[in-house]
Amino acid sequence: MESQKNYKSFWNDKASTPASAFVAVDGSTNEETARLTGTYSGHQVSAALDLKATDRVLELGCGVGRIGREIAPRVAHWEGTDISSNMIEVARERLKDHTNVGFTELNRSSLQPLADASFDKAYCVAVFIHMDKEDFFLYLEDMARVLKPGGLVYFDTWNMASPVGWRRYALEIDQHRHADHSKRKDVARNQFSSPEEVRVFLDRAGFDLLLMQSDSPWVQAVGVRRGGDVDVAALRARTQSVAARIAYSPLWTEMFDGLLDVATGKVAPEVMWKVLADDARGEEIPMFREWFRGMWKGNEANWGPAPR
Repeated sequence: MESQKNYKSFWNDKASTPASAFVAVDGSTNEETARLTGTYSGHQVSAALDLKATDRVLELGCGVGRIGREIAPRVAHWEGTDISSNMIEVARERLKDHTNVGFTELNRSSLQPLADASFDKAYCVAVFIHMDKEDFFLYLEDMARVLKPGGLVYFDTWNMASPVGWRRYALEIDQHRHADHSKRKDVARNQFSSPEEVRVFLDRAGFDLLLMQSDSPWVQAVGVRRGGDVDVAALRARTQSVAARIAYSPLWTEMFDGLLDVATGKVAPEVMWKVLADDARGEEIPMFREWFRGMWKGNEANWGPAPR
């Protein structure tokens, strides 16, 4: 596909309809799947940020409100920001019953419309993966600006240091290997990081690291904005005590690896569907089953009719 000129045009095009907006956010093909994935991510965010009923919380890249819908009822105010006006309109509709939410449309790699030190907590899930490194850092730096000293941040990004993460990265490499190199790569293509890169970005943006996890296809980081009258050691201990609740679980990684097996033709879709039949294995199973059902529907020409 020919590259769009900028992030805004790319994501507005991807979110030209509510249905396409859901798919663009995380591959969800319906409301049920978005709620399953939103609940999973919402639990991670809540544990990472130790959310309180008095918190003002910022989400960078709110998309269709997949996570915001889960977070808003737990806090005093939730602010969804996105560079796509189309995404925001879908999110606004999904959160219309909540009176404690706001939306800010962004125009560049900056949170410029938002005031200094105006939020207690901030998070960004599966968004930095679609940015050039300069924009990744600029946003992270501005998240420090809008957070109060001592405020917490949580984010994740693709992890090239993970075996399964590298396998996902290899798909991007292969795609570019056969692309038209006279054209710029897609502006919002998937990009990958390493734990050390994330550590440097956090430090240079003005955060002290509380927790980093990299045993999955994701690097996950929790940081605290420097300058506050907080006990960093106590915050670090609290965050590490709930590390398992923040992490993408081994089962998540196993199921994601299975989807890659199907996508690359290593495993037949019928085999993966059987793997996804046992809900007793964990909450990841029904989530991945709905994800995979949507993936199958998009490939019926090659795989045959999707299961109902």
